[in-house]
Amino acid sequence: MTRRSLPLSRVYGHLEPGPVVLLTTRHRKRANVMAMSWHTMLEFEPPLVGCVVSNRDFSFTALKTTRECVIAIPTEDIAAKVVGCGNTSGRDTDKFGAFDLTALPAAQVDAPLIAECYVNLECRVVDTRLMNRYNFFVLEVVKAWIDPACREPHTLHHRGRGVFSVAGRTIKLPSRMK
Repeated sequence: MTRRSLPLSRVYGHLEPGPVVLLTTRHRKRANVMAMSWHTMLEFEPPLVGCVVSNRDFSFTALKTTRECVIAIPTEDIAAKVVGCGNTSGRDTDKFGAFDLTALPAAQVDAPLIAECYVNLECRVVDTRLMNRYNFFVLEVVKAWIDPACREPHTLHHRGRGVFSVAGRTIKLPSRMK
């Protein structure tokens, strides 16, 4: 088997574990949404999610201050809106308006749900010990919503440099997990 060196800057595109998500916040009565793909499950129950939000992102201050957000999982049909959110700053753009996303009220947090996403997870920050060093937040999912009409979601997976994979094919193998 032939092998060649892989630049370290490209490792991310091979390890990215989950779908691109939209993270919403509300700070000082202003809702914002950002695209995020640096996240990981940490625990099953209660569901804990670790995520990296750069301190250069407009959402960082909102998340750090309010300690709550929504993680919304989009599908391929709104891929252009997701990429638009990722390529635009909330400092000077109302992304909900600019990308025609519908903000819905959440039940337990002030950040909005996104109607166009098939899953919305209301989250609270429960651990910030790695925030100052790595911009890493630990979130607890306190309420979860799913659109039952979306039976086979085709989620986006960021490979880096504007390249995405789309997941959709599902296989089932034996598992001891319930």
